[in-house]
Amino acid sequence: MQLKRIGETLLKSNSLIITYLRSIVSSQCASWTDYIVCFCLFSLAGLDAFWATAAGAFCGGVINCIINYKFTFRAEGCPWRAVVVKYAFVWVGSLLLNSYGTEAFYDFVQHNAWLQSFGFSENFYFIGSRLFISLMVSWFWNFALQRYVVYRPMPFDRYIVRLLGGTSKAEQP
Repeated sequence: MQLKRIGETLLKSNSLIITYLRSIVSSQCASWTDYIVCFCLFSLAGLDAFWATAAGAFCGGVINCIINYKFTFRAEGCPWRAVVVKYAFVWVGSLLLNSYGTEAFYDFVQHNAWLQSFGFSENFYFIGSRLFISLMVSWFWNFALQRYVVYRPMPFDRYIVRLLGGTSKAEQP
């Protein structure tokens, strides 16, 4: 009985922590999709690394958006066309924040005399920078914007739907 109640809480609660746990599940599904598609396109289909990685990232993003829409944030009342556009903006922002943030933070730690005194390799500084920035972007950009903007009805959703040619009442907020 207790296990059933825990399961229902994990599936139905809208609390910040429970929603964040569901977002981790969605993120893992997206990451596995990304890596599997990337690996298959690179090793089996012979695509070069750039295009295989881009296709994997795109497929992972689509999976993440769908799982978040149905499972993580349960976006009832939010038109899917508006979700796709808002998600794309957050995704591009995440890509830019991760790329430029990792570069800036790596540059900072690489040239920090105090950190240099520990004698870590450049690879350690890079991987540490990448992990730190990706966690910060994940928490303070991706999760926050997805929870409070992307998967929630917003006043401008109707304009996005109209711009994309949606006319059905089901898509109007």
